[in-house]
Amino acid sequence: MAFRRNQVTYSSHPNRATRAAHRQGDRQFRTYDTSYIRPKQSIIPGIIAGVLALCLVGGAAYWVTNMFGFLKPAVLLEQGQSATVEIPDGSDAGSIASILYQAGLIEDERAFSNRVNQLGVASQLKPGTYELAGGSSLDTIIKQLEAGPGMLNALTIPEGSTRWGIAQAVDEATGGRISADDFLAATADASVYAEDYYFLSSAGTNSLEGYLFPKTYDITADATAESVTRLMLDQFKAEIAGMQYSDLVASYSWYDIVKLASIIEKEAPDDEAVRADVSAVFVNRLNSEELGYKLQSDATTAYEVGHDPTPEDLQAEGEYNTYLNAGLPPTPICNPGLGCLEAACNPNPESIGVLYYFYFEPDENGEMRYTFSETYEDHQQAYGGSGE
Repeated sequence: MAFRRNQVTYSSHPNRATRAAHRQGDRQFRTYDTSYIRPKQSIIPGIIAGVLALCLVGGAAYWVTNMFGFLKPAVLLEQGQSATVEIPDGSDAGSIASILYQAGLIEDERAFSNRVNQLGVASQLKPGTYELAGGSSLDTIIKQLEAGPGMLNALTIPEGSTRWGIAQAVDEATGGRISADDFLAATADASVYAEDYYFLSSAGTNSLEGYLFPKTYDITADATAESVTRLMLDQFKAEIAGMQYSDLVASYSWYDIVKLASIIEKEAPDDEAVRADVSAVFVNRLNSEELGYKLQSDATTAYEVGHDPTPEDLQAEGEYNTYLNAGLPPTPICNPGLGCLEAACNPNPESIGVLYYFYFEPDENGEMRYTFSETYEDHQQAYGGSGE
C-alpha cells in the first residue's frame, strides 16, 4: 500500500473553486514571515549546559592530574641547583621516575624508565638518600643511582686528556655542581699543592697539566674542585711510587719527566716497546747539538694552536713550537698515563745515540706502523717526502 500524507482541508465537501482557493491560500501562507509570532527560545539553558560541561571536563582533568601526575608539567631544576630525594627500598624504575619527576630532576618519566630498561640496570638502582644536581642527563642520574647513596658519579679521565678536557668531564659528571671554571681555577697553580706532593716542586706556579692522573674516580656528593684535584694528585703519587729511573734521564726533574711523557702520550701507540723507542728518539734529539736540541714534535704545536698543525703553524713563532725552539716545551701538553711515564723514565737504551727520527702510518688493518731511522736520509726514504 502506498503511503499518503494527510492533507488539511477547510470544508468537509469542498468543490473545485474551494479547492483552488485553498491551494492559493496554502501558497501564500508558506511565504509569510511568521518569525515574529513564534515563541522566543531562551539562551540561558545553553549557557548553563556549556558551563556544566566545562566543569565536568575540568574536574575530570584535575582528578586525573592528581591521581596520576602526568598532566602536570615538571619544574626542572637548572645547573647549580640540587634536590635531595629519598628512594625507598624496593622501588622499581617507574616509582623512581615519579620521584625524580616531582623533584624537578627529569622532565619525562617514561623516557627515564625506557632508558633504564635500555641499559638493563633496573635491578641495580640502589635505595637511599641522594643529593642530585639539576641539569643532569638521564645517564648521569642513572649512574648515580647505580653507584648508591653518597656517590655522585663515576668520573672517567682517558689517558692523554688535557686539563681543559678534564674540567669539562668534571662539570658533566657533577651536573655542573663543580663547574669547569671551578676545576680550572683549582688546578691553575701547582705551588698551592707542592707542600703535600714532592713531585710538584719543580712545576713552580704553572698549572697542574700533566699531573691529573687519568683514571676512573668515584666522586662523592660533597666533593669540591679541590678535593677532586687532590684525588688525582694522590693517584699520581701512588702510581709513581717505586718507579725505576734510567740513568739516561737521571738529571731530569719530575716536571721534565712529565713533559716528556705527555709528548710520548701524543706521539706513540699503546705499545711498550714502541713507546720506549719514541722516548729514546726524543732524548737523543734533546742531546743533539747537530739537530739544535730540537724535538720537532707536531704534538707540541697542536697543543698551542688547538688542532693538527699546518705547515704554516710549524713555521710560526710560538712557545710550544719545538721545530723553532730548543728543549722541552714550557709545560706538559696533556696528562699521560702510567705507560708513558714509565717510557719517559726508561727510554730504550739500545736506541740511545742511534735513533733520531720516526715515521708512522696506518697499515692494511688500520693499525699505526712505526719506522725508526738514524739519519735524515733514511727518514726521508721511509716516507718518501721531505722530512722534519
